[in-house]
Amino acid sequence: MLKIRLSMGGVKKRPIYKIVIADSRFPRDGRFIEKLGFYNPLLPKDKKERIGIEEKRVKHWLSKGAQPTTRVARILGELGMMPMPAKGNNPQKAIPKKDRKKEAKAEAPKAEAKKEAPKAEAKKEAPKEAKKEAPKEAKKEAPKEAKKEKVK
Repeated sequence: MLKIRLSMGGVKKRPIYKIVIADSRFPRDGRFIEKLGFYNPLLPKDKKERIGIEEKRVKHWLSKGAQPTTRVARILGELGMMPMPAKGNNPQKAIPKKDRKKEAKAEAPKAEAKKEAPKAEAKKEAPKEAKKEAPKEAKKEAPKEAKKEKVK
């Protein structure tokens, strides 16, 4: 399948992208069929030098069945060459990545607990567990106290 996508160039911390037509199986910065333009994300949105594109060639490849990636579709939508794609709904985007992981870990045990034990079984098992744990704790505490007395 043919894709209209971005191919990254430039130097560290200063990317410049080529807008290319390539087979979807090729690597991002690898072989491509034709260069259709460029995109410089570091420039302000109002500058003309931010995006340069050959409209005739893009229309030609779109008519041949090439599919733009989401980023390229937005670029083409801003230029008016195709309809602007719908915005995605990502409510997690505003939350820092560290906090997202913490929330996911906290929700996972809750979901597993609900699936594992129905309420009736949980009520029956709870008293048995409490009785078993109490004697074990008492036994463990007694030897520690005896050792402390010997050391003094």
